Amino acid sequence: MILIKIGGGRKINWEYIAEDVAELVKKEKVIIVHGASGIRDEVAKELKAPTRTVVSPSGVSSVYTDQKALDIFLMAYAGLVNKKIVAALQKNGVNAVGLSGVDGRLWEGKRKSNLYVQEGNKTKLITDNLTGKVEKINTHLINLLIKNNYVPVICPPAISHNNEIINTDNDFAVAIMIKELGIKTLISLFEAPGMLEKARDEKSLISIIKRVQIDNYLQFAEGRMKKKLLGAKIAFENGVKIVYWGDGRIKHPIKSVLAGKGTIIN
Repeated sequence: MILIKIGGGRKINWEYIAEDVAELVKKEKVIIVHGASGIRDEVAKELKAPTRTVVSPSGVSSVYTDQKALDIFLMAYAGLVNKKIVAALQKNGVNAVGLSGVDGRLWEGKRKSNLYVQEGNKTKLITDNLTGKVEKINTHLINLLIKNNYVPVICPPAISHNNEIINTDNDFAVAIMIKELGIKTLISLFEAPGMLEKARDEKSLISIIKRVQIDNYLQFAEGRMKKKLLGAKIAFENGVKIVYWGDGRIKHPIKSVLAGKGTIIN
């Protein structure tokens, strides 16, 4: 079983990805987890409620999510983007089923209502944040779909233990899925050729990262790349054997990354 995580950037080419998935499902069971940050930010801007990013005291960025932000999140992720991805896959003969983490309690976690953020030299406490971390996966539902030859296409948000809808981080949710589903191979596609030594220089690709040295590469990571690295570290702790990072904008993105034309973490 292969889990494919796709970033939410506007330049991700889902037609190219769908073409490769159509070939991959002939020999592997596949689960897809996706983002939609690009569309979310556009919708938020149109609704005059622009996305707000906050930074933790440790330097990790995340999206501040109040109720209005969460409503916009649902429109973009579980609505517009999820269904367009399912349609692209169906067009290529892949019998995809789109679900959010709320559906069937697919992703269940604990709400983290209190959030510490760094603003300049000050650390502030935010108390109305609707975010959390996934702690439990509905493996029965996922396995039911896979056994009947469906491809689950999953996106946040998740549902809390107290039945609240919560924004959650895909990288950490994926790491929990790896543990509970026994997944050994993770492919992650985003708007870059892989891990870059220089954040804006696509020619500075780091081809190989040893799992025991992941922490050494945090110095090269900016913004969400830190979460990707930390998510990969947890994925290895949870049983994954190999992680491929590659470019979701190019023709044959999955074939390319499996051929070693990205970053391999093992």
